Amino acid sequence: MAEFSDDELLRYSRHILLPQIDITGQQRLRASHVLIVGAGGLGCPVALYLAAAGIGTVTVADGDRVELSNLQRQIGHDSAAIGEFKAVSLRTRMLALDPSVQVNAYTSWLSEDNVSERVRAADVVVDCSDNFATRFLLNTACVRARKPLVSGAAIRGEGQLAVFLNRDGGDDLSPCYACLFPDGVDEGETCAQAGVLSPLVGVIGALQAVEVIKLVVGLRESKPKLTVYDAWQGQWRQLYLQRDPDCRVCAAVHGKAGS
Repeated sequence: MAEFSDDELLRYSRHILLPQIDITGQQRLRASHVLIVGAGGLGCPVALYLAAAGIGTVTVADGDRVELSNLQRQIGHDSAAIGEFKAVSLRTRMLALDPSVQVNAYTSWLSEDNVSERVRAADVVVDCSDNFATRFLLNTACVRARKPLVSGAAIRGEGQLAVFLNRDGGDDLSPCYACLFPDGVDEGETCAQAGVLSPLVGVIGALQAVEVIKLVVGLRESKPKLTVYDAWQGQWRQLYLQRDPDCRVCAAVHGKAGS
């Protein structure tokens, strides 16, 4: 791995001091490529923290443009960016934090035509989208490519976080997003309909960034779980997840557990 300059050693010094990261972990961060799908409330804190942390390459995919109503919570954009593509606006803010980060801004949503290519190019995928169609599309691509997926969601005052490792290993195969949420689940309300507490997306997005860093430096938890946060009550819950042996996605790709 390439050596850091004196300025880079100073920039990342607080990471390098951590035994869980050290110089080797920081080099892994710089050598990594992270795909962030969605440059909104969740995607903004994820992207800003990963850029500041020294992730070498970040790809941001989002087909929406910045609107005035976004600025209540989407901290990667400002009033001057209204009308600009969110991916481009967020790229500007990321490079202002660390000009050495390579940021690819895609101004379209993922589709059946491009999702496999985008996922295969990344080491870790972060789902910051706000609809089930994109989440299922991304999950299927991650399972097929065996790429870890860091999933987040937030609405009203409730947030969720889960990491799907998508490892291939028989009984050791981790559950995927479709194990937790079967296809055809009701879309439910959106933030535009139900509202969302502005710092909540920052909390969940920051946790997603933490999980990405842990994955890149090799700190993986053995038990997959769903973390649920109730901001109004200030309460956290963790639910351990199990793979669905009949899952239409991971069972179809990797086979049934134990088979």
